[in-house]
Amino acid sequence: MDTSDPAGPAGQPAPDPAASDSSSTGRAKPAQKGSLLKELPVLLVIAFVLALLVKTFLVQAFFIPSGSMEQTLHGCTGCTGDRVLVNKVPYWFGEPHPGDVVVFQGPDTWAPEITVAEPTNWFSGALLTLGRTIGLAPPSEDDYVKRVIATAGQTVQCCDPEGRVTVDGQPLDEPYIYQNTPIETRGFPPVTVPEGRLWVMGDHRSASADSKAHMGDQYAGTIAVDDVVGKAALIVWPLDRIGTIGSPDIQEQQASAAGAPVQGGAAVAAPYVLGLAGALPTTAWRRRRSAHASGPSRRPPRTGWRRIRRPVHTRPSRESAPD
Repeated sequence: MDTSDPAGPAGQPAPDPAASDSSSTGRAKPAQKGSLLKELPVLLVIAFVLALLVKTFLVQAFFIPSGSMEQTLHGCTGCTGDRVLVNKVPYWFGEPHPGDVVVFQGPDTWAPEITVAEPTNWFSGALLTLGRTIGLAPPSEDDYVKRVIATAGQTVQCCDPEGRVTVDGQPLDEPYIYQNTPIETRGFPPVTVPEGRLWVMGDHRSASADSKAHMGDQYAGTIAVDDVVGKAALIVWPLDRIGTIGSPDIQEQQASAAGAPVQGGAAVAAPYVLGLAGALPTTAWRRRRSAHASGPSRRPPRTGWRRIRRPVHTRPSRESAPD
């Protein structure tokens, strides 16, 4: 007969697995809570760094404070200024195209379109910087938003017999123009855009101090491609204005058809590649934490040998076993 005692050594009862589990679970909760509190500052720092990287290399929010781009972008006096997302990825692989709405830092000779009160202390300065990062505060006085009309090597002037701006002698198709200037004051002489620069104009032609208003500058009113922050891609506020910002083909395509898909495909794929690269370390870290929290596996490691149990009806009976 089986005389094995279920009690443990020295007659002590065997430990109850349920009690052990509840005991270990009770001890684990404070440890997990303390662990979270310790990791919270690190997580906040990581979130801040990621936000800074996104703002620097991928997407940045901007507040439209003036009416120079009406009615494409609202910034008129008394109305709710649009908040837009500026995509920086397309210009990693190429330069702005005619028809693009771009945010850029204006030359020193350009007068500010808005006046921003300077912060009086470090705290208000930090709030202003944070507000500009998320698009809730007015931008810097040297930030502008306009539409690209002509690029390097192209000659822009106004006007043709119908009062339209021309590039290389061809009139532009500009359906977005709002309140154009009178035809008798609309004209300007030919300007050939220098290498590495752009000719830009506002959609609200009668209220935009753009390239035309700065033709007496060193570069005849053009701006540097290097000063472009990114392409205005999406209106995110107010809610009734949410939508994409179009980039119509206002002139014949100057780039070769073979090169355009490569640039466009790279621009679209880049954020997903970067997002995947950032997600992999996070996923690995979470899997490691999950495995650590669940404790070591109770399942014995597998080996190359398996114990084969005989069917019950073929096992010898203990009563018939010899003494």
